[in-house]
Amino acid sequence: MGARTRIAAVAALALAGSALVAGPADAGHSSLKPVVTGLDGPRGVATYGGKVIYSVTDGSVYSASADGLNKNITKLGQVPGGFPPAIDTSKWGVTYALTGGGGPEGDAPPGGATLFRLRPGKAAVPVADIAAYQATDPDPDNTDGPPGESNPFGLAALNDHTVLVSDAAGNDLLRVWPNGKIKTVARLKPRVVKVPSGLPAKDPEGNPLPPAGTPILAEAVATSVTVGSDGYYYVGELRGFPATPGTAEIWRIKPGSVNAVCDPAHPYTGACQRYSDGWTSIVDLGAGPGNKIYVVELAKASWLQFELNGATEGAVFVQYRGGHQRGGYRRELAKGLLHLPGGVGVSKSGVVYVAGPIFGPGSVSRVRY
Repeated sequence: MGARTRIAAVAALALAGSALVAGPADAGHSSLKPVVTGLDGPRGVATYGGKVIYSVTDGSVYSASADGLNKNITKLGQVPGGFPPAIDTSKWGVTYALTGGGGPEGDAPPGGATLFRLRPGKAAVPVADIAAYQATDPDPDNTDGPPGESNPFGLAALNDHTVLVSDAAGNDLLRVWPNGKIKTVARLKPRVVKVPSGLPAKDPEGNPLPPAGTPILAEAVATSVTVGSDGYYYVGELRGFPATPGTAEIWRIKPGSVNAVCDPAHPYTGACQRYSDGWTSIVDLGAGPGNKIYVVELAKASWLQFELNGATEGAVFVQYRGGHQRGGYRRELAKGLLHLPGGVGVSKSGVVYVAGPIFGPGSVSRVRY
């Protein structure tokens, strides 16, 4: 299956199961304080002017007071639903929403694989058709699915009114201008990983799975992007089949890059360099003061273990300056309290908000640590 199909399969499996809820309210020195509750599949999270902004399954995007519980909730707009869109709000207060589920040209559902600009009280404005662009710019290192496949999954609004889009099927980072122009910022190459232990002999569709230890070339699956306080672009990976734990990376890309290459075989050369390694199934990134990078793992055991065995415990980490391999260190927040988290947002002052579960009843909560 391609990256787009796999993520859709995970969604279908989750929706068929029972509702998932967060754990207890406190865990040692880290806890969750709900800000907005009663949500259907919350995912995207952003902050602006004392507000927390979030998206839900039907494509609606709302803002609420970041202080209190369920206060001053306002609908900012709506895009085609079925899966909650990725969102971000620029320094100018403009909120963007990104729909997924695209594919080669002519294969995207209506309104899918599209970047929208929201206008409160009015219809959302399409900015760019991501699937149409990807059909003309196929992945040169594609190993799974059509090379022109597209599933835009993450975005970050820049100060110059352009928007960064990470494409989970195209395995690349794009930059979109207000007039719909698109350029490829960087391409993420696949990585050789070993099949982990503990997988069944066959997948849910009855296809045989390789034995543990078998080397496989696995796609990056670029799910997430944020802009650090240093101005660099940071992109996170889910890691394609077999979703081997600890093989997802975070890449640091020089601002303004075009056609940079993020290569696991040569991770510290060029305009795109590895910032941190050893992650599992990243679905969102956020950035805070002091160049802290916040990392959301959908499932700590991997997205495939969730799909096969129902492992739902996820995580949010803070990765401190320097990355994991260059003197930096990471810390897990709200450990044991998160199940299938979908997104993280960080205010200018460093307050962290997390949304989830991404499927079923959920909430947006403040992380205290």
